Amino acid sequence: MSDRSRLTGKIGDETLIEMSQNSLCDGDNNGFPHDTDGYPQPDPSESPTPYINPPDHGSCESLGPGVQGHGTCDSLGPGVQGHGTCDSLGLGVQGHGSCDSLRSSLPSIHSHHSGSDHSDSSPERGQILRRLSTVTGLTGVDKHQQSKDSVFFRDGKRRIDFILSYVDDRDGERKQERRKEYEANLKKAGLELETEDQSESDDGKTYYVKIHTPWDVLATYADVLKIKVPFKANDIPAHKDIPMNWLFTPFRLPNHIMNPEPDYFTSPFNKEKIDFFLIDDKETFFPPSVRNRIVYYILARCAYYKEDSDDKNKKGIKRLLNNGTYGAAFPLHDSRYWKASRDPNSESERFSLYKHWARFFSFFKEQPLNLIRKYYGEKIGIYFAWLGFYTEMLFFAAVVGLICFLYGLFTFDDNVWSKEICSEEIGGNIIMCPLCDKTCGYWKLNSTCNSSWQSHMFDNVGTVFFAIFMGIWVTLFLEFWKRRQARLEYEWDLVDFEEEQQQLQLRPEYEIKCTSRRLNRVTQEMEPYFPAKSQCARTFLSGATVIFWISLIIACIIGVIAYRLAVYAAFASIMKDSPTNNIHMVGSLITPQLATSVTASCINFVIIMILNVMYERVAIWITDMEIPKTHLEYENKLTVKMFLFQFVNYYSSCFYVAFFKGKFVGRPGDYIYMFGWSKLRNEECDPGGCLIELTTQLVIVMAGKQVWGNIQEALVPWLLNWWGSRKARSHPESLYSRWEQDHDLQNFSHLGLFYEYLEMVIQFGFITLFVASFPLAPLLALLNNIIEVRVDAWKFTTQFRRPVAAKAHSIGAWQEILNGVAVFSVVTNAFIVAFTSDMIPRLVYMYAYSPDNDLSMKGYINNSLSVFNISGFSEDNRPDDGESPEWFNSSVITTCRYRDYRYPPGHEKQYTHTMQFWHILAAKLAFIIIMEVGRTPLATLLEPAIETEPIERAWKL
Repeated sequence: MSDRSRLTGKIGDETLIEMSQNSLCDGDNNGFPHDTDGYPQPDPSESPTPYINPPDHGSCESLGPGVQGHGTCDSLGPGVQGHGTCDSLGLGVQGHGSCDSLRSSLPSIHSHHSGSDHSDSSPERGQILRRLSTVTGLTGVDKHQQSKDSVFFRDGKRRIDFILSYVDDRDGERKQERRKEYEANLKKAGLELETEDQSESDDGKTYYVKIHTPWDVLATYADVLKIKVPFKANDIPAHKDIPMNWLFTPFRLPNHIMNPEPDYFTSPFNKEKIDFFLIDDKETFFPPSVRNRIVYYILARCAYYKEDSDDKNKKGIKRLLNNGTYGAAFPLHDSRYWKASRDPNSESERFSLYKHWARFFSFFKEQPLNLIRKYYGEKIGIYFAWLGFYTEMLFFAAVVGLICFLYGLFTFDDNVWSKEICSEEIGGNIIMCPLCDKTCGYWKLNSTCNSSWQSHMFDNVGTVFFAIFMGIWVTLFLEFWKRRQARLEYEWDLVDFEEEQQQLQLRPEYEIKCTSRRLNRVTQEMEPYFPAKSQCARTFLSGATVIFWISLIIACIIGVIAYRLAVYAAFASIMKDSPTNNIHMVGSLITPQLATSVTASCINFVIIMILNVMYERVAIWITDMEIPKTHLEYENKLTVKMFLFQFVNYYSSCFYVAFFKGKFVGRPGDYIYMFGWSKLRNEECDPGGCLIELTTQLVIVMAGKQVWGNIQEALVPWLLNWWGSRKARSHPESLYSRWEQDHDLQNFSHLGLFYEYLEMVIQFGFITLFVASFPLAPLLALLNNIIEVRVDAWKFTTQFRRPVAAKAHSIGAWQEILNGVAVFSVVTNAFIVAFTSDMIPRLVYMYAYSPDNDLSMKGYINNSLSVFNISGFSEDNRPDDGESPEWFNSSVITTCRYRDYRYPPGHEKQYTHTMQFWHILAAKLAFIIIMEVGRTPLATLLEPAIETEPIERAWKL
């Protein structure tokens, strides 16, 4: 019988729990026991299967079990016949010809397969296999005997839990030594390995190391990691059917897809109390997601140095991947995505996910969250739960936003102020002051007729209502998500899951760097720690780096603003005679303001994309430098850095247009200039308002980001996979194994989910921070997210290797970021309505300053424009000769108008603000206060109900 006694020693300073391997001869033969109980035995009554299992990393001079032969060789083993004189060929070698030639080939084969030192070249390997083929009549491993979708070792019983791949460089002796030591230590930790030779791979040069985790190792680490397993079937009665449930039938999925597992009561696994748990089959008790999680935990901490080595930092698969020792490390998908596995022991959950979830035409169906959680783990499952809930809630915001937009569209005829602007009698007789120095001339107000009509679609009474609605919506969204999240915690058995439990799972990088240890007063155990002085220095350097990059963004935004100020004068000079009017259809819509805004927005978007790529690497570098203690701490630190940067990067240009443009321009004769000393005069808003420019900026940045994001997420991985697997597409099905298929897919990094969250949270910021300027933003986000859910599902299912499963009971730091954005969005939307939109000045005019108190908007345009005497212009402000249009006659026209509420020339308080200005300012501030104060009671009312809901449910159960 095999020896499975537990070892209590260490691998150097490694703290891995070690299991002894099954003894075989004088060493290890790839995990096979010395006896053959439980393994398939050759049946003498049947013809032998042409199959060779060469010894891998072993020390026995045998070819392995299950080989039969003809001949009379000495010491061939029991029940073996043959001709010749071969020494200890092993059990049952079948062959024709000379045993001497076969024996002469064995040393080279053995040297090739012992350890990780694959120094034999591929041609030599091929010659050996051809000699074996000649002698034995065999052709090596016959892949036709093994299904293309096999996820098992060659014995067909031991499941492949993880794959390591590498290309053996002729000059890579150090890499070979690392692999040899690493794989030896993996075996000491109890893992079983089986290597696929390069001659059997699709490209003829890649080795694949298959890893299987025996029951003893699974049980030991499940105990260490406190993995919950079932001990009793759930006997609580199911909930009653929901009334009118049949209405939702078209959106439902089959019950075996929605609930792939029975409901059990669970408890943390205890190796000493195995009989307490419901264990029907040890091989299937732990699902593949749990198995690959345990294997990765071992891989991340296993050392690859010799016991007498001075360098104790050589640990973990991550470092081996970074230094090129291994090319990839990944768990296997259980089948092809477009076809169920032919192996009845394989679950084919990937196929089920693709069929019912990842296809676009399933966009109206509910998501199989339980199956997603079972296959990918809780961390990915909760992401898709959040994304689905966010998309559902967007539906209500999109409907209300569309109604507000249609209201503005259908009330064109009631738009009195636009009619006055477009009227020849009113707008055609109002002469406006130049918008820039020297190169800008005088212009008539009716030249902005089109932009005034466009602005009305987004700047109307519905804008105020929508801003208030979104303040309520964002509060409801966050509070209801807390409710949904609490429900998932209960259903997925995560109620008592605390992040502190994962202190057992310190980051390997932290364990390596922290050479000092101290006593934990809570656990009374020694734990590694980082000196406070060194940690403070790293944190200071990290903070300085973040501040530097944010300053770089602000500098770029200032550069874009300078561009806007510089090119506006050029556009105004070029387009003063309206040459664009000759352009068919859109010629009349192109104005200097629009041309400046569009080109500046496009330049800003390009700068955003470039800075994103650069800062992403910097953020990862400085987070690594801080050496966070746990994976959770690492992700939180990186999340804060990346979001802070993205916040400034994406939103700074919108903040400029919304809150700075047109607010600090001064007045004719006393203009304010950029930096005070430059010749770039601050921009003024269009007479129709700055809201339309904010809308333009928002549409370009938001839509551009979503299109670019979808290209990066879907098209690029598909093209890379298509190119990488081009050779294999022409091969027979049996020659392209499951591990080779997955190896050709894209790697899903440990930060892959971070980027998915980041993309959605940035979108959430766009639709909440500036939604008052663009009511259609939630609709665009809804359409994008309907596609996003299926694109992400398709990408996870078809284009990426299977991620290592991980646990999480919430969306982590993103929850606090969303809360912060929500609070800030109420303020920004209130300020947009108050200071960027013209709704407050219009309402003040209608209720306090309209003639005869008839609550009409007649005369509003004339009331909102102040008068300036042209003679008051200095030489630097006055237009150059030839810049003013032909109709302008300085001897007849002595005044011009500008947007403000100031006393006219000749008044005792000329050019100072009127009382109407202060009334409007008071109304704006009152609106802001009401918006912010109104949100707080709603959140206060909802939060107690959300927080007590899990307790109430537990009490009822």
